[in-house]
Amino acid sequence: MNKIVRFHELGGPEVLRFEDVPTQQPGKGEVRLRVQAAGLNRAESLYFHGMYLEQPQLPSRLGYEVSGIVEAVGEGVDASWVGKQVATVPGFSQNRYGTLGEEAIVPVGVLGEYPSNLTPVEAAAIWMQYMTAYGALVHFGGVKPGDFVSIPAASSSVGLAAIQITRDAGATAIAVTRTRAKAAELLALGAHHVIVTQEEDYVARIKEITGGKGARLTFDPVAGSFVEQLAKGAASGGIIFEYGLLSGEPTPFPLIEALGRGISLRGYILLEITQNPELNRAAKKYIYDRLADGRFVPKIAKTFPFTQSADAYRYLESNQQVGKVVITVP
Repeated sequence: MNKIVRFHELGGPEVLRFEDVPTQQPGKGEVRLRVQAAGLNRAESLYFHGMYLEQPQLPSRLGYEVSGIVEAVGEGVDASWVGKQVATVPGFSQNRYGTLGEEAIVPVGVLGEYPSNLTPVEAAAIWMQYMTAYGALVHFGGVKPGDFVSIPAASSSVGLAAIQITRDAGATAIAVTRTRAKAAELLALGAHHVIVTQEEDYVARIKEITGGKGARLTFDPVAGSFVEQLAKGAASGGIIFEYGLLSGEPTPFPLIEALGRGISLRGYILLEITQNPELNRAAKKYIYDRLADGRFVPKIAKTFPFTQSADAYRYLESNQQVGKVVITVP
């Protein structure tokens, strides 16, 4: 038997339950992991609230990003995976492959070995954030020296990954946050500039920082009405990547800015990278190499024991964290 987290109704973290289930054997193309740590993502919170791209089939497991040791492999899977320390690359159905538990069955294609200089807790905090930022900024955005990159919700794990990727490319990272509380830490974690939107005029500050050019790339998970300000602060020909809807508001299309200065507003999700084998391999190598040599360092905001999984999600939803919230599994 092993313990998993599952929910039988939609709602907040209070709907999450611990349940004992028999150990499963992996099927064709699958492996079984002994889970060591689980990185939390907004996708899971939206999922059990019933607000995600995929609707839960109740009762449902949850979880995307875990690190662990391969215990068993299914038909067609190379047996050399057994015993390897790996972390999962998100891009699968939580209905079918929820990972939050002592054991997890996942497709072999979502496994990523991680550098030996990382701990299991750090390994649970790499693939979602770095690959998400990589796809928009590096693959599609072509970030390069001299670029200005605006990063709303910069204190999230994906935002911090975007700061590191921007710096690595020789571009200028502009962290955007609502309050002053996280500004000093964002600067300490690599942002060249911080804009506090509750205190400062976003467009005026962007123009000041960029010498009037605006941000060529904007990497935004918030959306909603603030997109109009992001468009006004974008450079001519700039691209605004929308990869989330944290605001929960309708998102207007900034037509006047788009027409007048050739600005693009592009929806983007990680699956664009993970479902393309060639892009997936390139992204993994890019991230692995930089983790291994220390250019990229995942930031862990706080860890919770497995028994406090609901509290971990409450903390995630509180927006207090800077970096990744991780659950440690015995």
